[in-house]
Amino acid sequence: MTTGLNAQLTRQIGEHLVTAELGRMGIIASPFAGNVPNIDILGFANGVSAAIQVKAINGDSWQFDVRSFLNVTMMKTGQKVNGVNQNLDRKTICVFVALGKSLGDDEFYVFCLGWLQDHFYSTYKGRRLPKNIESFHCAIWKRDLHRHLGKWRLIERKFKL
Repeated sequence: MTTGLNAQLTRQIGEHLVTAELGRMGIIASPFAGNVPNIDILGFANGVSAAIQVKAINGDSWQFDVRSFLNVTMMKTGQKVNGVNQNLDRKTICVFVALGKSLGDDEFYVFCLGWLQDHFYSTYKGRRLPKNIESFHCAIWKRDLHRHLGKWRLIERKFKL
C-alpha cells in the first residue's frame, strides 16, 4: 500500500521530471506547489501558454474516480453511464509518468485529456459490475497507453516549436 509520503514524492518527482523535459524543449514551465485542480504545470513558449496535467506512478496503472470523466448514476441494478462529463477540458495536455527504478528509466505518455475520457467511455460502460456496486473506480494501464509513449510532438505543436 502506498503511504501518503510515497504518494507525495511520486507526484513531486513526476511533475519535476516533466518540467525539466519541457525546459529542454525550450518551454518555460512552472509546477504548482499546491493542489490546483486540473493544472500541475503551466508552460509558456512562443506567445502560447498552456496548462499541463501530470500523473505519476510507481506501478503499472493510474487510478481514478470515473465520475471525473463520465456522468454515471446509481440505479437499483447497478450503474448507468449517461454520457461524458461536459465540464472536462478535452484539450488539456496530459503527461502520465511511469517512474523507473533509476535515472533515465522513466516513461512518459503524452496525450490530450479527451482521449482518456473517450477511453473510459468505451471501456467503463460495458464493464462487469464490481463486487462493491457503489464503486466508481476506474484505471488505465501502461499497456493501454503504449501508442502515447514519448509523444512529445503533441506538446511541440501546442507551443509552436
